[in-house]
Formats: sequence, C-alpha cells, structure tokens
Amino acid sequence: MRFVFVLLTLAAASPVFAQEPPPKIGPFVVDVHATFPRFPGEQGLADSRGLELAELPGVGFGIQLEAHVYLFKWKVVTVGVGGDYARSRASQTPDASSGLHATTETFETISPQLSLNFGTGHGWSYISGGIGTSTWSIVPEGQEPLPSDTDRVRTVNYGVGARWFAKQHLAFSFDVRFYQIDPGTPYFGYPGSPRTTLLILGAGVSVK
Repeated sequence: MRFVFVLLTLAAASPVFAQEPPPKIGPFVVDVHATFPRFPGEQGLADSRGLELAELPGVGFGIQLEAHVYLFKWKVVTVGVGGDYARSRASQTPDASSGLHATTETFETISPQLSLNFGTGHGWSYISGGIGTSTWSIVPEGQEPLPSDTDRVRTVNYGVGARWFAKQHLAFSFDVRFYQIDPGTPYFGYPGSPRTTLLILGAGVSVK
C-alpha cells in the first residue's frame, strides 16, 4: 500500500512540476568567444599606411569578451546593460620574390552596450549595440607603428547572437557583430584610414 501511495503522490505532483514557469533571463552573463574577423582589403586603407593592396592580411583570429547584467523585463523583452571587448589579429608573409612586405594587422576595441533579449533562462537570443573606441594598426615587419596605428577612433558596434544553456550555468553561444569605424587622422602625408565596417564572427561559451 505504501508503494501505491508513493506512486499516486508522484503522479499528482508531476503536473505541478511541469507547470513551473521557466527561469528568467540573467541575472548576469559573461561570454568568452573565439573570433574570426574579416579585415577589409580596401585601397584607401593601404594608402593610409603607404602599403600595396596585396600587403593587407585579410582574415584573422581573435578573442571577444562580453558581460551583461539584466535590469528588467517589459512584455517579452528583457533589457540588459554591459560591455564588449574584442581584440583581433591577422598577418601575412608574401613570397620573397614578390618584393612585398610581411605585415601584421591588429584591431582592438572596447565599448559599453545595451541589449534587448528574448527567451528564457534556458536560452535566449539578443540584439545589442554600443558606441566606444578602437585602435586599428597595420605594421610592416621591421617597421615602427605610425601615429595612425595608435589613434583611438570612435567605433559603433551592433549585432545579434544567442545562448543555449545545456547546463544550469554553462551555455554555448555565438555572436555576429559589425564594427563601424570612423575615419582616421592623416599623418606624414598619408591619407587617414577610410570609414569602414568590420565584420567579426564569434563563438564560445557563456557563464551565468
């Protein structure tokens, strides 16, 4: 009889468990992503450093760190604030007979962010963006950086992403982000870096 009573108790309780609401988004999250930037191959960018177009590296690798806290929910949207840090690097070594320089290209940015989030604590998607600053350097091997390579310029970032929590505090996540970089300052007779948009794809883990 005791066994039957336990079964009946569990059966009666299971619908209650099933009806429990999913957890809320947050209260915070930290993302760590490996990134794959695609640096632009623009003649104006090469001219700003006195380089040949073929000396620009192109695709690179990097890291992206993001942290957000979630303030309130309005209807289906949870509003969050946080920050974004990204650093990417690409390099290329041309054939010795080409007469071209080996170069290293580096992009580094930091920015506050506002995010709009959709979903539950089990997993959610988001739209986010912010305005910060960045440095963008392209330095040939054996040469010193130009002032253009250390200038901090205004950079607007915006993008989308998602997080899936397979465990209570650990998730797989990805981020697709565009960085709109303001024109750089002309130096030493070279034109300033052109206004451009850099696409960075990131994927990794999130912890809450």
